[in-house]
Amino acid sequence: MIWTDEQREIQALAHDFAEKELRPATSGWDADRDLDDGIFDKLGEVGFLGMLIPEEYGGLDLDLGTYLLVIEELAWGDASTALAVAIHNGPVAGLVRGYGTPAQRERWLPILASGSHLGAFALSEPGAGSDPSLVRTVAEPVDAGWLLTGEKRWVTNGARAGLVVVFARTGDDTLGAFLVDPEAAGYSVGGREVTLGLRASQTVTVTLDRLEVPPDALLGDPQRGLSYALSALDVGRAGVAAQAVGIGRAAMEHAAKYSLVRKQFGEEIARFGAVQAKLAEMARQISGARLLAHAAADAITAAANGQGHARKGLDGATARAAMAKLAASEAASWAADEAIQIYGGYGYMKHYPVEQLLRDAKGTEIYEGTSEIMRHVVAREVLRDAAES
Repeated sequence: MIWTDEQREIQALAHDFAEKELRPATSGWDADRDLDDGIFDKLGEVGFLGMLIPEEYGGLDLDLGTYLLVIEELAWGDASTALAVAIHNGPVAGLVRGYGTPAQRERWLPILASGSHLGAFALSEPGAGSDPSLVRTVAEPVDAGWLLTGEKRWVTNGARAGLVVVFARTGDDTLGAFLVDPEAAGYSVGGREVTLGLRASQTVTVTLDRLEVPPDALLGDPQRGLSYALSALDVGRAGVAAQAVGIGRAAMEHAAKYSLVRKQFGEEIARFGAVQAKLAEMARQISGARLLAHAAADAITAAANGQGHARKGLDGATARAAMAKLAASEAASWAADEAIQIYGGYGYMKHYPVEQLLRDAKGTEIYEGTSEIMRHVVAREVLRDAAES
């Protein structure tokens, strides 16, 4: 990819932020299982909580490719921060921007861009993970608006959010999307999940107990929530791919630097062919995954502009986002695992960085759809193309 000077400047800003604000804190946040609240103030100050929000609402209005460059750099610094930022920007701010009324955009986008309110995305349920059509949370129409009843699982930012996009069943075969204030009566946060990696990310269960929302909490068409969720997943998966590239790149760089100072048999292990082969393969896989992530961004942007098909065929946004997530997440896990091998016994120790990167990388193979689901999505589009040709 050939980046513009402006994209390079924004990428450099993100890298500098990650190096100064995230890298020094990441191991402590991992141990404490939480991010410092102050980091969100800093993210808001540099504009990284309004990357996809128009300038008129206080955002940066970045194109999707530039957004992915920033997410990659943040993940290079700390994957949990990158995950929180990606959920806030993509599925949440992106949906309000794309489907909100003028009043909804005026109310929510400025405070999302400033960072005074963090966004959360409540789609998954105990029985509805990768298939949003299985959502069982119910939205019951009442005179005062809607009553939401159900349970959401694996809600990132759920305990810290000031706005939660909740998907609920509005009919036997339809979903709606709702803009929920977590201060409302009937919204409660349950247990915090204890995860293998991404330990500083808040992943919680949210219970909705006849939570009453006004009519203007409905986002867009009450029967099109499933299509909104699927479009958000395309953006989300491209974002996960960028996160994985950042994690994998960090693992490669740590391993390369270590190989230059670690000596065995009287010479740096960087001179060993086996180590060089690992580093070369890391570079190949990570670079290829980055290209797939930006190809997905191009397809998503084309679909949003009416220039392509959002969810049809291998050239469509959904297939490209799935391929990018699949390739990047597996490349990150492989690179982090090989980085531990290069470090040897030290790589298995908590006070060296690569063991955390392996744990964080594994998460990217699971959230926003597992690798198995991504293969299913891609194969479906391969077969669709074959049937139509």
